[in-house]
Amino acid sequence: MSQRIVHHPVLGSLTLGEPLHFIFNGDSYTAYEGETIAAALLAAGVRTLRVHEEKGTPRGIYCNIGHCYECRVHVDGVLTVRACMTLVKDGMNVSAGTVLPTPLKKGGHPS
Repeated sequence: MSQRIVHHPVLGSLTLGEPLHFIFNGDSYTAYEGETIAAALLAAGVRTLRVHEEKGTPRGIYCNIGHCYECRVHVDGVLTVRACMTLVKDGMNVSAGTVLPTPLKKGGHPS
């Protein structure tokens, strides 16, 4: 069930663009032209977009304006793409960010 807001009491009704289909973690989702990956996944009820580099705890949309980097995902093989700033393209393959080496620890890997 979509949780997409299509009518706002102040902004009015939203006209949805053309439907686009993309994959997230092996499952198919629908977005609409002009939507970001984060918006489309949020509307589909997906809350976890990656895991913390050191602890492996779930992370999702936090600021939704590109400042915090909590929504980093892999897109078509490119690591560290911000889901809140990246528009969905038809056929896009997105996967959750995984535990990556951290430059802040000696050896570059989580303990």
